[in-house]
Amino acid sequence: MDTVFIRGIRVGTTIGVYDHERTITQDLIIDLELACDTGTAGASDDFKDALDYDAISRRTFDFVKGSSNYLLEAVAEQLAAILLKEFRIEEIHIRITKPGAVAIADAVGVEITRRPD
Repeated sequence: MDTVFIRGIRVGTTIGVYDHERTITQDLIIDLELACDTGTAGASDDFKDALDYDAISRRTFDFVKGSSNYLLEAVAEQLAAILLKEFRIEEIHIRITKPGAVAIADAVGVEITRRPD
């Protein structure tokens, strides 16, 4: 299986469980690894045979920006479901990083891997 990756999508959104977090915007950094067959696109050199990195990046940004979940886990699950449904992806690995969430750590986050149902 081949992998297309998109790293470092930075999105400001409402996220967190504490009262003060519900009234501010915090940055999340999203990294995607998309398992797919790149052979057809590689052979044809035709955009219609490839994953549209820009469309996937924008869909990710728009979804996360508009979300207001409490947990990173919920953002990851919902994003995985959307991208698997809307794009030709055979498996997705999502890493969401929340910089500065814990004072004594650079960042915290969650990683999930999902396949279509």
